[in-house]
Amino acid sequence: MIIDTHCHLDNEAYFSDIEGVIINAKEAGVNGFLIPGADFDTLDRAIKLSEKYEEVFFAVGAHPYDIEKYDEAIIEKYVNHPKCVAIGECGLDYYRLPEDEEEKKENIKRQKEVFISQITLAKKYKKPLIIHIREASDDSRQILINENAKEVGGVLHCFNASEHLLPLADHNFYFGIGGVLTFKNAKKLVEILPKIPKSKLLIETDAPYLTPHPYRGIRNEPYYTVYVAQKMAELLNLSEDEIINLTTNNAKKLFKEFKNIS
Repeated sequence: MIIDTHCHLDNEAYFSDIEGVIINAKEAGVNGFLIPGADFDTLDRAIKLSEKYEEVFFAVGAHPYDIEKYDEAIIEKYVNHPKCVAIGECGLDYYRLPEDEEEKKENIKRQKEVFISQITLAKKYKKPLIIHIREASDDSRQILINENAKEVGGVLHCFNASEHLLPLADHNFYFGIGGVLTFKNAKKLVEILPKIPKSKLLIETDAPYLTPHPYRGIRNEPYYTVYVAQKMAELLNLSEDEIINLTTNNAKKLFKEFKNIS
């Protein structure tokens, strides 16, 4: 069994055929799905999907691109839902900062405030974190360590292959590996993968984005985790079954609610 630890099934890309997407994935051995909370606007759909499908769970949180909509009250309203397994995806993203220097400083300051707020809530409700980091590895690592996020741990979603983040393995953090691993230009991730403790590896798609080779250019979906598992097995000199068992057990350790899914 494979658990897709990060798939945006609440995205409009699946409005017309979500049933088929889940069936296709299950036929390929993908029996667990986690919808991250990237946008409060789609949270209601994520919750409804989790209530309809036993294998689907959700997280609640605010992506760094959505800090203006951030509201602690919304997280506190849904964090104790029986299908809510984590807080996030939250974190820091410096890829699209404003060009104006004052606006840039203010944006970074606000991103950090919202990130720390969500770490605080994760510790309060004892939920792991789903972390988004883009071009902000040093600041993100420092905040996670300073805020003692290891109390709850979490996953570095779509791990960006930064050496600076590897020490977080000792702070109860896992590393989400997705379709990027199969890209021809993913040399850095290919090189760093063996340096990640095997006990900290997770599989994800980030569907509908980042579709793995050989299907790049079309909509991604949880079914394609099988190609991520194949590539991981090849690079780590393990069998595909070993990778699947390893990452599934890791997912169940981090996200306890998946323990009863088989």
